[in-house]
Amino acid sequence: MIDVQLFFYFGIFLSIVGSVATAWGPGVKDPVIRIFNTEVASIGVCLVLLCYNHVLALLTLLATSVIMTLILFRTLIRLEEMGVDL
Repeated sequence: MIDVQLFFYFGIFLSIVGSVATAWGPGVKDPVIRIFNTEVASIGVCLVLLCYNHVLALLTLLATSVIMTLILFRTLIRLEEMGVDL
């Protein structure tokens, strides 16, 4: 069976890597890559919360996924309005 500490340490690692990628992300011109960097950090936070409470981790994952999806759709709509070829 998978150890709980594995979830915790992998979650911490993903949170740090995702946060650094998101902070470094403004240098990236593609908004989709910025959204993916934010999703990596949110999955890491969900894995850390999974060690403490399953419901809390599930609610966090759902809330961050919905918010990031809305931001991604808004970004793609704005890019299409500006005439950028996707």
